[in-house]
Amino acid sequence: MNTQSHTKSTARSLPIALLRARETVMAPIRDMLQGIRLTEQKWRILRVLDELGEVEQSAIAHEACLLLPSVTRILRTMEADGQITRRQDNEDKRRTMVQITDAGRMILENNLATSLAISNNIEAQLGREKLDQLLDLLEELQEVKV
Repeated sequence: MNTQSHTKSTARSLPIALLRARETVMAPIRDMLQGIRLTEQKWRILRVLDELGEVEQSAIAHEACLLLPSVTRILRTMEADGQITRRQDNEDKRRTMVQITDAGRMILENNLATSLAISNNIEAQLGREKLDQLLDLLEELQEVKV
């Protein structure tokens, strides 16, 4: 039986289209990160911490789109590398608060120009209006209940 008549082609499949778009965006970012020996996950964590300040580990997991057990493991190595600090929450000893260090912030600052160039290249090819529309649609998609 030919299932092609029952399913959309992969070219119009939302999950595959999202993966392909992600790969298009991430390829130059991966090149940048490879040059500084940093994983995508650590980069996202540094970006989240730089943006939010000191936060609890579960907030990092949510904002960086990572599983909490992975965040806990990654933070251990980032702390050993001096990129973040961790401490027990004063009010709830079960919670761990995390903050970016100057060394972690320096990684972001040293790669800001390259990161901005990547973003500007995408914007130049799509146009500001289309990029804003895409970001708005992706935010809207996150609210869809499936």
